[in-house]
Amino acid sequence: KLNLKLELKEEEIRGLKLENGKLRRQLEDASAICTTEPTETETSNERLSVNFLVIPEYYDSSYLIKKDGSISAATISATTDRFTKNVKHALVKGRLFIFGGSSDSKKIARLDGCRFNELSARFNKYRGLGSETLSIDSGSLALICFEVRDKSCETFDGTTAAMTFSATWTHYHGGLGMYRNHPATVGCYNARHKKAETLSSTGWSALPDFPERINSHSIVGLDNESMLLFGGYISGEPQTGIWQLKNDQWNKIGELATSATAGSVFYSGRSIYYFGYSIQRIDLNAKEELEKVELIGKLPKSSSYPVLFATTPDYCV
Repeated sequence: KLNLKLELKEEEIRGLKLENGKLRRQLEDASAICTTEPTETETSNERLSVNFLVIPEYYDSSYLIKKDGSISAATISATTDRFTKNVKHALVKGRLFIFGGSSDSKKIARLDGCRFNELSARFNKYRGLGSETLSIDSGSLALICFEVRDKSCETFDGTTAAMTFSATWTHYHGGLGMYRNHPATVGCYNARHKKAETLSSTGWSALPDFPERINSHSIVGLDNESMLLFGGYISGEPQTGIWQLKNDQWNKIGELATSATAGSVFYSGRSIYYFGYSIQRIDLNAKEELEKVELIGKLPKSSSYPVLFATTPDYCV
């Protein structure tokens, strides 16, 4: 029995070495994609304004992508293998938090250094894959909303989760972004509607319907108080359209380099970065009008809604 256990452990070690080797090759391949001369479909990311820590569904495949496009493996730890699977994330008071997910849909955890530590605070409702999160109130709070057929929302201040106004509709996979300095959401996966709503100090109210029933898209609020929506699924088909809600009117203003669904976005330096099954950059001019869209490259480890954290070029590497 002892020999059998030793053989099993040796097999596990060999398996881990193989997996680490595969990840290292993926990172090397991805780094080559991001640093070689641009082609018609792939461009360099020299204008990357920040260094990103990217944490996929499985945190042991995390990596750091630097401003120059180079990619390095990042060492992140947590208590269980599935700790970051299907989580959503937000910054609260400058700290990175992850919420819900497959391992425990009521959990709240904080990244301390290179390790996720679960807090004693818990959500009041289940917050799984289709829930949505957004930093609000100048980053002092996170808003967490929705689940399958659930319209409820909660706020988290870094210590405690508290219930707040429920939306009129559920917006499972409907996104959260800012419109006119207030949280807004559009569409839904399971309810298959095109309703849009915004949250004020008195509750949720209707915005103009989106032209199509849409889900799994990305939403970004701009400083000019308009809101961009891009990608997602319409009638089960992945989309490339870039839409703007401005002065309560929806208009299609451009196209992505390739379709984008179930990704994470980060707005910095008049560029919106999309991380999903590709990395794309949407550049805006000084008036926040669409200037151009570029495909930066492919991810070494594709993932739905990866956790993004702007950080230093040597963080956890």
